[in-house]
Amino acid sequence: MLPPASIIQAQIANALAEDIGSGDQTAALIPPDATTTAQVISREQAVLSGSAWFNEVFHQLDANIAIKWQAADGDTLQPDQLLCTLTGNTRAILTGERTALNYLQTLSGTATRAKGYADAVAGTGVHILDTRKTLPGMRLQQKYAVTCGGCFNHRIGLYDAILIKENHIMAASSIHAAVEAARANAPDLEIEVEVENMDELAQALTAGVQRILLDNFTPDQLRKAVAFNQGRARLEASGGINLKTIRAIAETGIDDISVGALTKDLQAIDLSMRFAD
Repeated sequence: MLPPASIIQAQIANALAEDIGSGDQTAALIPPDATTTAQVISREQAVLSGSAWFNEVFHQLDANIAIKWQAADGDTLQPDQLLCTLTGNTRAILTGERTALNYLQTLSGTATRAKGYADAVAGTGVHILDTRKTLPGMRLQQKYAVTCGGCFNHRIGLYDAILIKENHIMAASSIHAAVEAARANAPDLEIEVEVENMDELAQALTAGVQRILLDNFTPDQLRKAVAFNQGRARLEASGGINLKTIRAIAETGIDDISVGALTKDLQAIDLSMRFAD
């Protein structure tokens, strides 16, 4: 889901302050009333994401800059494809170029990686989920980009769902104790428990949790877990999963697969801005 406009505005204000500081001394070499037209081109095949942040950069620098898009978030781009055309004040376009492209390249890189994983499990009915392994300060942006690539969001942060992991269980003394504490503290939140073997799976099911994360289970172990579960909880696989192994895992009958690499192992997309005149 695209974050609210107020959040995007604040994110861009911070990004511009980081880059511009006391002023763009290089753009100041250009006459203040000069205008230009610029085009953004994709250098490679990719999935587009981040147009709202790109637009906001130039809106904050000069609201009179006109941006005409030839592609939308979620579209698959081809090499040398025209993404958008900007027309307006030359200084403002030059000042915003790097910040705007940084967002577009980074989020399109996330969306492109997500599409690769979504395509790998096509037809299985499994949802590929992201994690909290996002770039610092880019949580909402990358979570949005994941959905542009056809994958799904897990919890956004520590506040909107409870995921009881190994260290939480050790600190609480047992799965049952951790689950009961979670229900007492946040009765309206979904509870998920991470388990590492069939015994812990049985304990989580006895505790009546809605979701269970099967950590580093082999495909054979996943099939056994699915059979044992009998649909009582939504099952999620996680741990060391990559594009080479994900299809076999998806075919075990589980519901979800969480992949930290969607947002953690990022390669930005190669985009360029060219002045047309």
